[in-house]
Amino acid sequence: MSRLLTDDEIARQLADLPGWSRDADSLVASIEAPDFPAAITLVDAVAGEAERLNHHPDIDIRWRTTHWRLSTHDAGGITQLDIELAHRIAECADAVGARFR
Repeated sequence: MSRLLTDDEIARQLADLPGWSRDADSLVASIEAPDFPAAITLVDAVAGEAERLNHHPDIDIRWRTTHWRLSTHDAGGITQLDIELAHRIAECADAVGARFR
């Protein structure tokens, strides 16, 4: 199991993740894609990254806007896995021309 990050560690790493914020024991972000197909492409790209990390986000899709929530449930909060997945989601968003809201 991954180690929970301290509040200071989370704050420091969020400084390198524009568009992401903390909501209690989760990292959250909303990302707007150019259109609905691009939003689905983004989710599909993240699905591959999530499988590679064996760490899966909560995702909500509303037309071209995707909402993301990351938390390591078995650890009870935010771990380095969440930080890593947030970085990968940001890379996938950039690749499809999506932008954080």
